Amino acid sequence: MRAARTLAVTATAIAAVGLAAPLAAATNGPTTVLSGGNSGGNGGPTDVTVNPYDVHPGSTLTITARGCNRGGTVTSNAFPETTLSGNNNGVSTAVARVYNHATPGNYNLAVRCNGSSSVVTQSFRVLPGRGAQGGLGGSLAPSSTEMAIGGSLVAAAALGGGLFVARRRRVTGAGV
Repeated sequence: MRAARTLAVTATAIAAVGLAAPLAAATNGPTTVLSGGNSGGNGGPTDVTVNPYDVHPGSTLTITARGCNRGGTVTSNAFPETTLSGNNNGVSTAVARVYNHATPGNYNLAVRCNGSSSVVTQSFRVLPGRGAQGGLGGSLAPSSTEMAIGGSLVAAAALGGGLFVARRRRVTGAGV
């Protein structure tokens, strides 16, 4: 019996991992790569990648720049200035959060490596914001019909409870 239970738990765990693998491998959307020219060979960015290309206000996008060994900066009108991480393999990344109030449309970002005068630009798009998909919640007061029905139900419950107590008292008082 224990072996069958262990086998069932193991099979369930393997199935869960197998079904989750495609979700883990999925990306947030299409990636755009721009191959820019390296002007003068000063260690400027050569490839800039933005993922995802389409973002909603308040969401994040990842910027990857090749050729920036010592890091750098990313600037745009859609998010605050962000710092590129520096590393030895020449690939620097930054995560930028788009302003909540960003106007939908096409934007550009500019990548400049530390110690370089060259700048590579890349475009991305801010989609219209999606508001909360909540209902009306407590934003509407009850109507007079709803109040009348609620009052009637409360009165009926009070009357029924009173009759139950009175009936029970009579039966107990009869000595039965």
